[in-house]
Amino acid sequence: MGQAALRNKLHEFIDSSDDAKVEALYLLLSGNVSSGYDYSEGELTMLHERAEKYLTGSVKTYSVEESFSICRSISSER
Repeated sequence: MGQAALRNKLHEFIDSSDDAKVEALYLLLSGNVSSGYDYSEGELTMLHERAEKYLTGSVKTYSVEESFSICRSISSER
């Protein structure tokens, strides 16, 4: 698909989209995606401590599959 066709498709998408989709597309394309949240010094310290524990292997971690399995087993016990 050529550039002109891509531009036309993009225009059609924007013209037919709701405001939320248009805003999301704008944020994505403009590179201004941010959470709008600043971490406190305490939160950053905690995140760094947790990352260090993970990297050194001093804490037990779970894969996504293991996490789902644990949640399912707890859910089925209820």
